[in-house]
Amino acid sequence: MRTHVSLKRHLLPVLFLLITCFSSKSQSVGFLDGKVELGLNLGPSFFLGDLGGTRGKGKTFVKDVNIPFTKLMKGLYLNIYPREWLGFRLAANFGELEAADSIISSGGKDEWFRKKRNLYFKSKLSEAYFAMEIYPTVFLEQYDGLQGKLRPYGLIGIGIYHFNPTAEYIEPNGERRWVDLKPLRLEGQGMSQYPDRKEYKLTQMNVPMGFGVKYYVKETMYIGLEVLHRKTFTDYIDDVSTKYVDPVVFSQYLSPQDAVVANQLYYRENLLPNYRPTRHIGQQRGDPTENDAYFSGLLRFGWRLNGDNSPNARAKKQLRCPVYF
Repeated sequence: MRTHVSLKRHLLPVLFLLITCFSSKSQSVGFLDGKVELGLNLGPSFFLGDLGGTRGKGKTFVKDVNIPFTKLMKGLYLNIYPREWLGFRLAANFGELEAADSIISSGGKDEWFRKKRNLYFKSKLSEAYFAMEIYPTVFLEQYDGLQGKLRPYGLIGIGIYHFNPTAEYIEPNGERRWVDLKPLRLEGQGMSQYPDRKEYKLTQMNVPMGFGVKYYVKETMYIGLEVLHRKTFTDYIDDVSTKYVDPVVFSQYLSPQDAVVANQLYYRENLLPNYRPTRHIGQQRGDPTENDAYFSGLLRFGWRLNGDNSPNARAKKQLRCPVYF
């Protein structure tokens, strides 16, 4: 968890400094005669991975969203517009992801495997990204000014995010505590017995992509809605991806204390009522053919700091020396 806090502490000062620098510059000489906007956003975020889901076969995107595990994402951003139809965004968001097999409604054989697997996780999430925005309807606008305008847009970018999957371990005395899953290597990551399973990194790249719409309440302020999906390059945000390992490997690579924890968390069917022992070593634990992902639906509040319609620009026009012909 310390890594998450450290990343958050670094992201916020960097973003603040960038915002301060760009704001100061925009109020003096401008940015290629463009506009600068600052904003805040918050809204629900959703995890899409191996765990949880709904009835039937597991699918990507909204089909397998579990509403009870909706989490709040919040952040701030800086937008720069060299042209009204083109924008560049620097943003940072903070939230949480969570999923569990226990929530699946069982009605048929397709979801029975996931239901009885009985795995779960939660993770803090920090991300920062740079994106390009395109406003296609700008060319159709028939009047000057921003107030009352509705602008749809699409965006795509590149980002970095940090996660840390955890799960609840039940002590022999019945007490519960959350433990980090990556150090336990529950699927044999980095073990010689499983050479194809590499250890994953907790800080990775992603590709944010989405669409939204902005409505300018007045010349310098707008509200907006945005759906932002993140394509990732790992299947281990939930620490589940491939097949069950032989638990004897835990004692070979982990401390005695961690080996005990790993033996409980790698396989949890035996914790279900009416459990019947079945062969699981070498059997499917996750689906390695699809990487994990997450997306958010954000309510945005933005303020334009410069440009022709800002208070600063209008004040400068009024202070200009008269021109004589």
